[in-house]
Amino acid sequence: MRTPIVAGNWKMHCTVAQAVELASAVCDGLRGAAGAEVVLCPPFTALESVGEAIEGSPLLLGAQDVHWEERGAHTGDISAAMLRDLGCRYVIVGHSERRAASHDTDESVNRKAAAALEAGLRPIVCVGETWEQREQNRTEPVVRAQVERSLRDLGDRLRETVIAYEPVWAIGTGKTATAEQAQAVHGLIRKIVGDMAGPAVADAVRVQYGGSVKPSNAAELFALPDVDGGLIGGASLDAASFASIVRAAA
Repeated sequence: MRTPIVAGNWKMHCTVAQAVELASAVCDGLRGAAGAEVVLCPPFTALESVGEAIEGSPLLLGAQDVHWEERGAHTGDISAAMLRDLGCRYVIVGHSERRAASHDTDESVNRKAAAALEAGLRPIVCVGETWEQREQNRTEPVVRAQVERSLRDLGDRLRETVIAYEPVWAIGTGKTATAEQAQAVHGLIRKIVGDMAGPAVADAVRVQYGGSVKPSNAAELFALPDVDGGLIGGASLDAASFASIVRAAA
C-alpha cells in the first residue's frame, strides 16, 4: 500500500512570524491524525523557523525549488545540500508557475530532481497541461513528454520520487479536474512510469493531485485508485482547511 502524501505549498506567502504561527496551527490541527505523510513547504526565508516549529511532530519540511549544482556562482539559488542542512526532506521541482515565469524546462527539472535525490531529498516533480492543450486533446502527449523528460535516467530512484499532476488550468482558478479526468491522467502517469522503470516501481511511486483542492472535494479525489494525496496551494494557508484535507487523505 502506498502511504498518501499531502504537501502544503505556501508559495510567496508568510513572513517568518506568520509562517511559524501557521505551522504551529497545522501541528495542533493534526494532533492525533495518522495515515498520511504531511509536508510543509514555506518560502526559503522561513524554512529554518518552520523546521523548528514542527520539530518533534510527524510533519516534514520541504522547499519550493532547488538548483542542480552543489555550489558555485548561482546568485539567488539554493543547493540541495543547503536544503538538507536546514532539515528539508522534500523539495518541489517544476511547478507550473516556475515553468511559466522562471522558464524551468523538463531538462532543468530532471537535473534538479537528480540533484535532490543525490543529496537525500525526495523531489516532488510537477507535470500538467494547460487549458488550451486540454481543449486540443493534447493532454496525453503533453503529460507523457513531461514525465519522460523530467524523470529521465532516474531509474530505481523513481521509488523515492513523488509526481504531482497539476493541471495548469485548475491552479488558483477554482476549477478542479473531475474525478474521471484526474483518475485518467494519474493512471496514465503510472503507466508511463511502468514503461520507464517497470511495474514494481510504477506500483510504488506516489502521484499527487494538485489544483484547487479544498475540504469539499478532497475526499472524492483522494478516493481514486491512482491518486495518492495532494499538492495543496491556497487551502494550505488556512490551518483548519489544510488539516481537513489531510484527514481526507488519511
